[in-house]
Amino acid sequence: MRRTLLTLVGILALIAGLVFMLQGFGVIRYPASSMMIDNSVWITRGAVIAALGALVIAGMRVVPVRRRRR
Repeated sequence: MRRTLLTLVGILALIAGLVFMLQGFGVIRYPASSMMIDNSVWITRGAVIAALGALVIAGMRVVPVRRRRR
């Protein structure tokens, strides 16, 4: 259960980071009033968030699954 939750959190962080980066580059211009559009600060922040999400996902693939004894 915990492994699934952390993988989901990693996926969401990866997606959010990519969206932040694309808004920073000006590729995604929605919503039009967003302060993130064409702002290089969000390119860096998005890259960090996406990298952390990818690390969480990769970490969950490396950690062995423990099975309970019955």
